[in-house]
Amino acid sequence: MISIETIRNLAFTLPEVEEMPHFEKTSFRIKNKIFATVDRENHIATFKFSKDDQEFFSSASNGSVYAIDNRWGQKGWTHVELKSIDKSIFKDMMQIAYCEIAPKKLRDQVKHSK
Repeated sequence: MISIETIRNLAFTLPEVEEMPHFEKTSFRIKNKIFATVDRENHIATFKFSKDDQEFFSSASNGSVYAIDNRWGQKGWTHVELKSIDKSIFKDMMQIAYCEIAPKKLRDQVKHSK
């Protein structure tokens, strides 16, 4: 299982990320826009993806990645079960969600650091 400490460490490798509460969850933001949340109680992370990325990760995950079952899911918000996701895939998902929200200048920093 991926821990909150691992999630924090991955998030803070990205430029200008801030951690803030979001209702009963922890959120990770760029320029005050959420790109990821973590629900510790239910062991679920939620990322903001494009529809294409959402479909890709969902189809490749054997059920551990899936669109939220409401209008937020139709906008790309996607649940990831922390108990069953591989850390390297999770890292890629975090970077992709970050790039979905971040301004171009910050997206370019992440893309060039790979």
